[in-house]
Amino acid sequence: METRKLGNSGLEVSALGMGCMGLSFGYGPATDKLQGIKLIREAHEQGVTFFDTAEAYGIANEELVGEALAPFRKEVVIATKFGFKEGNSTLGMDSRPERIRAVAEESLRRLKTDVIDLFYQHRVDPNVPIEDVAGTVKELIQEGKVKHFGLSEAGVESIRRAHAIQPVTALQSEYSIWWREPELKTLPTLEELGIGFVPFSPLGRGFLTGAITENTQFDSTDFRNSLPRFNDENRKANQKLVDLLAVIASQKKATPAQIALGWLLAQKPWIVPIPGTTKSHRLTENIGGASVELSISDIQEIDEAFAKTNVKGDRYPAHIQSSIEK
Repeated sequence: METRKLGNSGLEVSALGMGCMGLSFGYGPATDKLQGIKLIREAHEQGVTFFDTAEAYGIANEELVGEALAPFRKEVVIATKFGFKEGNSTLGMDSRPERIRAVAEESLRRLKTDVIDLFYQHRVDPNVPIEDVAGTVKELIQEGKVKHFGLSEAGVESIRRAHAIQPVTALQSEYSIWWREPELKTLPTLEELGIGFVPFSPLGRGFLTGAITENTQFDSTDFRNSLPRFNDENRKANQKLVDLLAVIASQKKATPAQIALGWLLAQKPWIVPIPGTTKSHRLTENIGGASVELSISDIQEIDEAFAKTNVKGDRYPAHIQSSIEK
């Protein structure tokens, strides 16, 4: 697989990374540990060098990633995150300097490593100045415990203020064919500052693969049950987006997921999507998306077609949506 550099930082990773959250958290029962290790190692064998986890995905997720990547630790880039009270996303934010340091030590231990390659603030904490957050990570970098600083779902003002204290290597936020808001302010700011972009949910939390329909029943513990965009009515309305992707995919001898990933990769050379999966065949399919070549006219055709559609449903419930910076 080809590699990409995240902005001006010099951090080089595979063009597609692997989001590991779903192996343990968010999408129903956790994957069997041995199966999770096998899948992560399969990703590495197929050229993936960039793996994403977080304290908030549970202790088991970081431990799984650490154990899976231990045999070839020096060949890969591991990203993890801090920023929630007690590592629990339902308890609110906590990016106090002492908490950041404690999370770093815990993550180093769980990941079986002596350095965190990319350490993200998971969400901006309104109670802690972003300068204090950036300054703390800067100290961790100087101490050799962290290599690069990242932000997740941060607004442009916070990005600028943090970047002035400690250069931000990457911003991680949701971005896909059906969530285009980063194009308004975020992408121009990242390009100006030389910061890489790591889109999570590049396949619309699975919807853009075509595997989810209005009749799909999610496990009771799957957080998509709480997302407005995934209620039955909105899934039915949004099906035309997937049908459109399928038509384009058939023309390109690809799958809808591969077109969705190829579209993202074609936007900017410093964008590195991190699709996640629990299935080996989906992993191989996703990796195939890095080889899809879309011309300028292809991109234009896709954008024009999607401009005529109207995605139904917010991406988060109102109480979560209101806490995310614009």
